[in-house]
Amino acid sequence: MPRTAGRLALALGALLLLARAPGAAAAAEPQLRDRVVAVVDGDPILQTDIDRAIAFGGVAAQAGEGERELRRRVLDTIIEERLRIHEVQRYGFEQVPVEMITKQVEQIRGRFASEDAFRHRLGELGMQLDGLEQLVAQQLQVMVYVDELLGARVFVGLEEIESYYRKTLVPELQAKKQQVPPLEDVREQIRDVLRQQRLNEELQRWTAELRSRADVEDYFDRPQRELPPRVGSKAPG
Repeated sequence: MPRTAGRLALALGALLLLARAPGAAAAAEPQLRDRVVAVVDGDPILQTDIDRAIAFGGVAAQAGEGERELRRRVLDTIIEERLRIHEVQRYGFEQVPVEMITKQVEQIRGRFASEDAFRHRLGELGMQLDGLEQLVAQQLQVMVYVDELLGARVFVGLEEIESYYRKTLVPELQAKKQQVPPLEDVREQIRDVLRQQRLNEELQRWTAELRSRADVEDYFDRPQRELPPRVGSKAPG
């Protein structure tokens, strides 16, 4: 397991739980009536997928962002992540360790005031704990895949590290009136920062390439009459 996988997850922000990945069971959803807001290569994204990403992904509105703008932004992220999930599953990538999944689920649980509040929210969104664990596993799988696939393209040289130290780190610390450490003490931390920046750039390029080849139908901004029909889901009795 690459040691950078954990840092990559942090660099990309809190994991968004982008609801049903391909093949995930929906049987646990109790009497939900929903609407398709996008379709990625035949894989539908529902309004409740956006709800789940906001509820469990630690997503909050940005300054000046209304509810609709927030949901639009989250849907864009879901579409991108669904593209990456499809690509990883196409290659049959290895499963991530259980302890990584457990740790991430605990971080999500920690955003709630209590275990009861966490379980209640799961129920409101038609989910069970094992379904959440499955989604987390898929997200982590993508992160590890990205690190292994794209990480080989990223190299940070000594000149770049020294340049970042002189032009970025030192001025920032001086502006805050903080002590400036010797370059030797922070060289590897700077290398990690620059590597993550490059890796995220590679991720965006890779995702754009996936989208250019994919069939993505986006209904979010279409008039209500043009949206696909509602879908019903009923838990088996």
